[in-house]
Amino acid sequence: MNISDVLDFQKTDMTNLSEQQGRISLVIFKDAKLDQSARMLNRLTRGSLERIVSDESFKKRKNGDIVTLAYPAGLQVEALDVVILDRKAPVEELRKAGAGLAKRFVSKEVLIIMGSMRDAAELVQGVALRSYSFQAYKTASDSTEPERITVMHNAFEKLKDEMQDRLAVVEGVFFTRDLVNEPANALTTTSFAERLIELTQLGLRVEVLEEDQLAKLGMGALLCVGQGSESPSKVVVMNWNGGAKHEAPLALVGKGVVFDTGGISLKPAASMPEMIMDMGGAGVVSGTMKALAKRRAKANVVGVVGLVENMPSGSAVRPGDIVTSMKGNTIEVLNTDAEGRLVLCDVMWYTQETFNPCAMIDLATLTGAIIVALGSENAGIFSNDDTFCNALSAAANAETEGVWRMPLEPGYDKLLKSTAADMANIGGRAAGSIIAAQFLKRFVKDEIPWIHMDIAGVTYAKKEGIYSPPGASGWGVMTLNRLVLEMMEKG
Repeated sequence: MNISDVLDFQKTDMTNLSEQQGRISLVIFKDAKLDQSARMLNRLTRGSLERIVSDESFKKRKNGDIVTLAYPAGLQVEALDVVILDRKAPVEELRKAGAGLAKRFVSKEVLIIMGSMRDAAELVQGVALRSYSFQAYKTASDSTEPERITVMHNAFEKLKDEMQDRLAVVEGVFFTRDLVNEPANALTTTSFAERLIELTQLGLRVEVLEEDQLAKLGMGALLCVGQGSESPSKVVVMNWNGGAKHEAPLALVGKGVVFDTGGISLKPAASMPEMIMDMGGAGVVSGTMKALAKRRAKANVVGVVGLVENMPSGSAVRPGDIVTSMKGNTIEVLNTDAEGRLVLCDVMWYTQETFNPCAMIDLATLTGAIIVALGSENAGIFSNDDTFCNALSAAANAETEGVWRMPLEPGYDKLLKSTAADMANIGGRAAGSIIAAQFLKRFVKDEIPWIHMDIAGVTYAKKEGIYSPPGASGWGVMTLNRLVLEMMEKG
């Protein structure tokens, strides 16, 4: 679905309102003052809106509350949704209000009347983010999303212009959701790479490194993860050069385990179907690169994803095997289900050696331990640079995506000691997400500002989220796009 094709922006015109089909949504502010559009609808519905605002319960309404009038008298629509807001409602509540409206859209045609509302783009962005469903494998679609959403605003041209970049980001979010929602028999390492090659149509430069090239580079850690699978391991490099030629790029690195059985250290059967989401880090990097290209970001950014499949077989890596990373360190693989860090360490080292980035962020659905610590409300972030970390936290807060900084301390390093190699890939049950971050830190050059984002708890859910139906959330694309905008484009 291309959300830009669904949304239509028009100047407020109440001429044919009584003949409107489908569904109408209207914003009413908590001061109970009806604007011109509301007054017209009030007349058509024989005073229904006045009854809503004069009712004693109206004063107790929260931002984003919605009152729905089904088959209202005087109109031909199926429903009139009245969303109640403060005139200066914060961004998060505006977006949630928009998402709440979108959840009620069950008609082919929807009209949203916004009058001269300030910050209308935030509400429309909430509508756009929630207007998504994954229908690729349903023989009969059960989607209730509208075919057209018309947004009326007194300054519609200004709103339309403001929404262009926002919708580019939403399409990046949708791309991430589509990738994460794909079953593993469809999204193989090869088909994943093919989808990223298609991004060249937007101006990205895309290069695919195959197994023979990875072997020459010495990526023994990454290659060991995929050696039990028939799907060939790959690294895909996406370059967006929208900034000055001399400026070093920001590097985004993603874990792309297209399916994770745990390998020989096999996962429990009950939790395995959700492991289609173990490429979530690579999905977020890919969606971010699409968003940056679509909005023509004035920045240099490189996205690098390691694509592998972790399967048990006669050729699979075994617990106790020792492999050599691209950096040259040897790693004792004590648990083959701690595979993401093996993928990332080689991709991170390759990225630094090849692109000498100004800073680097890796994203991965890395540990169940981060879910135990933070649940599904926040991603865990680890960093070697306070300024860089604070910038990312500010970007996440601006986009209403939660993050929580976790510690990095030398004291945890002793847990990664191996008697046979330079390090082990696990360090025991305690502090699992921190130990994983300490492992990755060994593959970060001292001069590179770095953030590790463990997104295991925010990438995928069986229950619907505020902005997404059950399944993939697309979490992280908006944060990374905002970071690029604030840190690299605004200077």
